[in-house]
Amino acid sequence: MATMKVEIVTPEAALWTGEATALVARSSDGDFTILPQHTPTVGDIVPGIVRVQTSEGELAFAVHGGYFQVGPDDLEGATRATVLAGVAERISDIDVVRAQAAKERAEAEVANSRLEAGDYAAQHLAESALERAELRLRAASK
Repeated sequence: MATMKVEIVTPEAALWTGEATALVARSSDGDFTILPQHTPTVGDIVPGIVRVQTSEGELAFAVHGGYFQVGPDDLEGATRATVLAGVAERISDIDVVRAQAAKERAEAEVANSRLEAGDYAAQHLAESALERAELRLRAASK
């Protein structure tokens, strides 16, 4: 079975690098799947679950937005797919209790920021934190 090199990368670290048979994610245009020998392309990734199919099984990551790039690897004829995410984590590493506490804090911050009229930056930060916590909880429940 043909494989490709896949990388899931954040500014802090490379979360996973290895051989895969498919990469499944969602962009602003909809769901997509990258397979070996895919046409070179670049696009966005919206917050959601990114799945990597390997010969050992499936890996899943909660990705809070970012970009992907597909192109040739150094090896002739090989494909490399890279996911560049600002924030991402393996679903198996999500601490549900911590994510629930983060959600509750974010909900309180959203409520407080709405009371403070005109502080759009604080409101945006609070809403972003709430979205991240909700994604973690959805991902961990699957």
